[in-house]
Amino acid sequence: MPSLQNNAAAPKTSATPETAAVPKAAPRFADVGSRYYGILLACMAVIVILSNIGASKGVMFGPIVTDGGFFLFPFAYILGDVISEIYGFKMARKAIFTTFALSIFASLSYWVIIALPGFTDDYGVAKQHALVETLGPVPQIVLASLLAFLAGQTINSLIMVRLKARQGERKLWMRLMGSSGVGEFIDTVIFCTIAAPVIGIVGFGMFANYVLVGFVYKVGLQYLLIPVTTLVIGWFKRHEPTYAK
Repeated sequence: MPSLQNNAAAPKTSATPETAAVPKAAPRFADVGSRYYGILLACMAVIVILSNIGASKGVMFGPIVTDGGFFLFPFAYILGDVISEIYGFKMARKAIFTTFALSIFASLSYWVIIALPGFTDDYGVAKQHALVETLGPVPQIVLASLLAFLAGQTINSLIMVRLKARQGERKLWMRLMGSSGVGEFIDTVIFCTIAAPVIGIVGFGMFANYVLVGFVYKVGLQYLLIPVTTLVIGWFKRHEPTYAK
């Protein structure tokens, strides 16, 4: 009987170390005490504000329809990816809301500039007309950008952080591809739907062209720049003094 008890107990003691669950390490994120977060946030805000101004102009390359902010805006998402990966969702959300607030402030500033009485000579009247035509539609563009960027960038950052919680420091390229594709699709559909009438896009064919070109270009550029984005994120991880090791 003693030998049977020892044999029955043996599998439990020998299997315990091998089958014990290893706790998953928490994803690494940095605090925002260093100067890097502020620099990234400032760059994102400037890019979004300039994109809003550029988006008031419709642009055509043959049959391709887009707007004047097409070459800038994807970089705001790239910066959002960097902030999400380094600082986490909470700080990415803070960057999004701060950028929105600054965009609203810029739009209100344009309104005040246009409303101020200008010179009445021919040159002054021409300048006033140019300001109205250039900056006048921006409030509608800002509204489109606010709603689109809020939804798209929030989903983008959330996917980045959720995947990082599962993958740790591995498979960064997968996080960048997955988050960018979903976030940019939501952003593009919302923005184009609201901004198209202001820009001068009419008809379903022209609108579909605008949406498709915008989405393909934005996602394509971000995918093309994934090696660069990966290097940038790696640099911040090595130089950000508060990034957990």
